[in-house]
Amino acid sequence: MSQLALSDLTKSFGAAEVIKGVTLDVEEGEFVVFVGPSGCGKSTLLRMIAGLEDVSSGEIVIGGRPVKDLPPVKRGIAMVFQSYALYPHMTVFENIAFPLRVERLPEADIRRRVEEAASVLQLTQRLQQKPGTLSGGQRQRVAIGRAIVRQPKIFLFDEPLSNLDAALRSEMRIELMRLHKSLGTTMIYVTHDQVEAMTMADKIVVLNGGRVEQVGAPLELYERPRNQFVAGFIGSPRMNFLPGNCLSATEIDLGPLGRITVPARPGLAAGDKVTVGLRPEHLSLSPGAISFTLRPNLIERLGLHTIAYSPLTDGQNFVSLFEGKPQIAEDADLVVSVKAGALYFFDAQGVALPPA
Repeated sequence: MSQLALSDLTKSFGAAEVIKGVTLDVEEGEFVVFVGPSGCGKSTLLRMIAGLEDVSSGEIVIGGRPVKDLPPVKRGIAMVFQSYALYPHMTVFENIAFPLRVERLPEADIRRRVEEAASVLQLTQRLQQKPGTLSGGQRQRVAIGRAIVRQPKIFLFDEPLSNLDAALRSEMRIELMRLHKSLGTTMIYVTHDQVEAMTMADKIVVLNGGRVEQVGAPLELYERPRNQFVAGFIGSPRMNFLPGNCLSATEIDLGPLGRITVPARPGLAAGDKVTVGLRPEHLSLSPGAISFTLRPNLIERLGLHTIAYSPLTDGQNFVSLFEGKPQIAEDADLVVSVKAGALYFFDAQGVALPPA
């Protein structure tokens, strides 16, 4: 039995439907990430699971028990928000202990649970400090500790790292992954950052316009996206998309980038409109069967990688990513190649065509 089951869940604000029939199973102990662009419904869906938003229709089941009509405190969940929401006049100990005092637990139980959570989060030496004396990362750990002591069935995280700087985000990402391994509890995490999704998740749920586009393991979504939206959202830098016309089952006209010959595959036929996808990291400076001549006008030299941006006549930027520090120059011809097996194909509706 799933730890969490959503069945045909919808949410409307007046005439606006923002969650449109979401069905999803989350297994016990999974780290599941809801990802998608701003406004796709991921935070609303999380708040519905938490009981902070009413359900218009559908069902939410946690641990085999329907909870749609239960208040948040009776759902067996704990939520960590983007804002730390700590009490500035209380010590770290009292901030973590607060939900247990509301439950009127014995003092000995409160102290034991707080000390256990502080040990896991490396806050033992900070328990008598006030939040104002802590760094952003430490304050976020206090907020997580306040959730841990409730011993929930499911942790819900709503973009908890978005207020941190880049270095702290990376550090806290690792700490959350370690925390999940240590506790073994089901975690659902909302982010718009697909890098966070790829590095943290056991399973990613890609949302778009209130609908689930695809569910799967990170590499499954990266290697086998169901449609053009998922292909463009998963991967950094994002996939290049080139509109083309099929001259035959094996020849495609890509306009200003010329014609390419590809192995025959289901769904490609003369006269079809097709979009060819190429990931920037799959491009090479070595000669290959499929090649393009580009003229980059901006090059980012990052040490480990070099990224070249080449404007195309249709207004889009073609992005190429190379390992190391290749000798390439702005405003000079750049010939790149790609293996035919690394190409993705999408039909006129943006649906991925099956592999050859």
